Amino acid sequence: MSRVGKNPVIIPQEVECYLNGSTLSAKGKKGTLSMTISSNVIVCIEDGKVSVKPSSHSKQSRMMWGTTRRLVSNLVQGVSAGFVKRLEINGVGYRASVQGETLVLQLGFSHDVNYSIPADIQIVAEKPTSLTISGASRQRVGQVAAEIRSYRGPEPYKGKGVKYEGEFILRKEGKKK
Repeated sequence: MSRVGKNPVIIPQEVECYLNGSTLSAKGKKGTLSMTISSNVIVCIEDGKVSVKPSSHSKQSRMMWGTTRRLVSNLVQGVSAGFVKRLEINGVGYRASVQGETLVLQLGFSHDVNYSIPADIQIVAEKPTSLTISGASRQRVGQVAAEIRSYRGPEPYKGKGVKYEGEFILRKEGKKK
């Protein structure tokens, strides 16, 4: 029995969910998202709740039960409230700015790194050393944050680079004489 899967997803008032064949769609103030439902689970929408049940007692069905429930939950939360990731930039001369549809990063290279912002993602540079990435899709927000972090990940000696807010960087001791 899946502890996650057995709980139904409550649909907020401002969100509309509808099932069309094997596609579940949700529409809210942050946009519209849809996902394909696996054939190993059964999804029902009733009384303002989305419930997920395994279609059989096979191992694959039981594995997909909790996974599908969580994906449905992320779909509903994304169109109602959205998701946010925050990045911190550490290092002398390291900074970021948003210029139109481009994120300009100065990360200690001989050139600026230009990252074109996807249409479904919003990036705000509150300070030159702090970025906020937001959007409706949890996967897309995480992917964009990971791509930006990959340009200059945090290094273990001084901690310079781009890291997630609250991420702990294990520091190493430098060279001894």
